[in-house]
Amino acid sequence: MDSVTVPQKGERVSGFRALWRRLTLRREESLRPRSAVVGAWGEEQAAAYLGAKGYSILGRNVRPNRRDEIDIVARTGATLVFVEVKARRREEFGRPVRAVDKAKRHALNRAAAAYLRKAKFPDLFYRFDVVEVLGQPEEGEPVIRHLDNAFPFERRFVFPAR
Repeated sequence: MDSVTVPQKGERVSGFRALWRRLTLRREESLRPRSAVVGAWGEEQAAAYLGAKGYSILGRNVRPNRRDEIDIVARTGATLVFVEVKARRREEFGRPVRAVDKAKRHALNRAAAAYLRKAKFPDLFYRFDVVEVLGQPEEGEPVIRHLDNAFPFERRFVFPAR
């Protein structure tokens, strides 16, 4: 039976095991759908855009509960802004904001309410914005549209009076 040597810390692993690691890592990256790549790139572009406009980015991909996610939580002045980012390669099938339908708005309302509960209802104004990002990572500068106050909080989410 061949003896097996265990590589020491800092020692380069060669042979089949190193090749396998390289191949499986590449395969995992290539299995990521193109829409996920464009979406992550769009969120980076939106965060940079909002930062350049003077917004303070408080969080990205925030999960205040198990079900929901808020793309970007930002603050500008006395307003806490929950931002939904919609990235598309092109507008052949309509504007990206059209994807924020009733179900998505409800999910964002639920996520924002959970976030505010955890933050103990800070004494701020709250609003929902949508940022549209058009383009692809390889194409350079994207077209970015920022829709302030895109939709209101649903009436079912009542916050305590101060």
